[in-house]
Amino acid sequence: MTSKSTVRPSTRPIDFRTLVGLREGPDPAEWGRVRATQLAAGRQLALLLLAVNLSGIAATISLMAKVAPLWQLASWGALTAAVATTVAFRRLATRHRDDSYASMHDMRETVFEGVCLAATWSVVPLFFCTQAPQGTTEGLGIVLTILTTAASVAMAPLVLATLMFLAGLGVAIGVQLAVEHNYAAAAGSAIFTLLLMVVCMTRARSLVIIRANEMTLQERDETVSLLLREFEENRADWLWETDSARRVIKASPRFAYACGLDPISIEGMPFLQVLAGPTWETGNFAAGLRTLAEKLKARESFRDLRLPVQIDGEERWWEISASPRVSEQGKFCGFRGVGSDVTEQCASADKINRMARFDTLTGLPNRLMVNETLARAMADADKWGGRCAFMMIDLDRFKAVNDTLGHPIGDRLLGRVSERLGQLMTDATLCGRLGGDEFAVVIRDGTDHVALEHLARRIIETLSRPYEIDQHTLYIGASVGLAVGPRDGRTAEMLIRSADLALYRAKDAGRGVFRTYEPELHVQAEERRVLEMALRSAVEKGEMHLMYQPVVDAGSGQLRGFEALLRWTNPEFGNVSPDKFIPLAEDAQLIAPMGAWVLRTACEEAAKWPSNIRIAVNVSPDQLQSPSFVTTVTSALANTGLSAERLELEVTESVFMHEGLSATKVLERVLDLGVRLSLDDFGTGYSSLGYLSRTRFSSIKIDRGFVRDAAKGVREAIAIIRAVVALAESLGMATTAEGVETEAEHRMVQEFGCTKVQGYYFGRPLPVEEARELASRRWDSSVAA
Repeated sequence: MTSKSTVRPSTRPIDFRTLVGLREGPDPAEWGRVRATQLAAGRQLALLLLAVNLSGIAATISLMAKVAPLWQLASWGALTAAVATTVAFRRLATRHRDDSYASMHDMRETVFEGVCLAATWSVVPLFFCTQAPQGTTEGLGIVLTILTTAASVAMAPLVLATLMFLAGLGVAIGVQLAVEHNYAAAAGSAIFTLLLMVVCMTRARSLVIIRANEMTLQERDETVSLLLREFEENRADWLWETDSARRVIKASPRFAYACGLDPISIEGMPFLQVLAGPTWETGNFAAGLRTLAEKLKARESFRDLRLPVQIDGEERWWEISASPRVSEQGKFCGFRGVGSDVTEQCASADKINRMARFDTLTGLPNRLMVNETLARAMADADKWGGRCAFMMIDLDRFKAVNDTLGHPIGDRLLGRVSERLGQLMTDATLCGRLGGDEFAVVIRDGTDHVALEHLARRIIETLSRPYEIDQHTLYIGASVGLAVGPRDGRTAEMLIRSADLALYRAKDAGRGVFRTYEPELHVQAEERRVLEMALRSAVEKGEMHLMYQPVVDAGSGQLRGFEALLRWTNPEFGNVSPDKFIPLAEDAQLIAPMGAWVLRTACEEAAKWPSNIRIAVNVSPDQLQSPSFVTTVTSALANTGLSAERLELEVTESVFMHEGLSATKVLERVLDLGVRLSLDDFGTGYSSLGYLSRTRFSSIKIDRGFVRDAAKGVREAIAIIRAVVALAESLGMATTAEGVETEAEHRMVQEFGCTKVQGYYFGRPLPVEEARELASRRWDSSVAA
């Protein structure tokens, strides 16, 4: 787009000072060319101006020969002729200049030409007319009128010089007439002079506009020539032409070369036959060629029509445009158009399209293509009254492979998984990778539910077989969620969500299984969403509170401390079980701020208890993934004044499944503060005795499930408790038995050698006031004793 500063003179009003050369134009380069044109026009009329002046001198001398002395006439005539000749030759002398540019100085110099001519010719009205009789004066007036009129034409391109000449001479004539008290004639002369000046400026402005238009056309011609030259030099483009019968005429060598033919043989061939190649005889044309035939038959213009052609046995892609040709009589003469070989562009576009729709790691369709395929399957099912199905697949234990063996092995494992999935697919199914370790399968025909379940089982079975990668034998599994449309979702998005809910249920069922979507899953998901929203503001609204369960000495029953237990009471949901909201907080990444609140609140309360009473706080594995957890513990101890040895953090064995994420290092930094560490629910998780020797635990807590089973006489539970106690003693750790609810269970864990017990037999979780009272009472009792 042309900016305002480069708008040509023809497209905007021309300022007077710019026109006469007193001020630079908006575009100096353009106005330099315009001024050069003005000078050139003045040069072309220089001899005409000289002839007019010499004729006027001769006519004036002839009229004044009998009136004025000869020496006066000769002197004036010689001076005026010399000035006119000088002006003419000055203008002719500009031939050596570059016609492409002239400066404002060049234009301003012409003002002296007009002033000098006006000064010499002013002698006639101011001096000669005062001496001449009436008839001679009229003759001199006619001469001056002709002179000024001719000058306004001959000198018009040089506006400033012309205006100075007309103004000077016009003033002289007006003064002479006014001196003779011929005021009417003086006014008429002034009006005539002004009209000539207007004519001069109008003609000069027209000259500028004409020149500007010529420059515009010249630039357009140069641009067109350049484009045509580039077009002819580009071997991928060509011109083509047909007659009214759609036969090739005037075939250019480049067009013939593109078709793989010579110009002589291609002349007169049907245009469609040239493009169809070997398919011309069979009639098996491409869709683009059929569209072209329809356009040619209808004699319609077309643009950027892309179609495949066969050139020397190779498929190429052409893009052609054309318009119908019509004779002066309005008769259709054929088509004239342009063509381009866009094979490389098509290949590049196909590559980009594949990259946009296929996963670069596995080669499977990506999320975009899976969604598009599912949307088409849904549309077909809705159109024909059928069903389609969608499966979400999540790999089990894949993260452990990435964490232990690294991402390169994990990527190769994903490649093997994709190969196995591809072997299970048919023409009616499509398998794609959604991202990470999630895959999906689109089944276009989902009417046979038994077949769908069979495919889900085969997927789980196939993916669960061992993988051999770089001398590693890897075992993973798969969980599958299945949804059938349109029963489980009217749109692709709804069906994907239903399958995702079914997958979530399969994971909860223990993994390695498939689950089909059921309507109550959506209800549960909605309940989970609402619960999560309420959980996000539970701490700020004061809905969270802590309960404190006593921990006593197994032998003496003396109070040793409390375990802080988080509870949530919501106005809408009532008392929400920790088993329900704690996993939700971990999934929603709310456990870190919630855990920090629990730690601060528990330490603040424990600081009010006697100094021998400890407080135990449960810590989620997710909290230990952040190095800032150490800062949280330090801040809680410093702000409440609680000594570090009175704080005991309880962690589960699942923490040590994330050693690659520095959980152990965080625990070591916490232990360096003097905080005690307890292993909770030992034996119920990923039991590995290695971390017991690497981490400085102060105690091990035996899960209440073992205590309950041991009280019933289950030999395995009894053996496990004895083994845990023996292990703890050998490592210098205390043991705490959870869930002790009866006197018999208390005696039993005493006999096993447990050092501390915890359960309803000694007290249920207590509100803060009751816990504080119990701690003070036990302290007073021990002091009295």
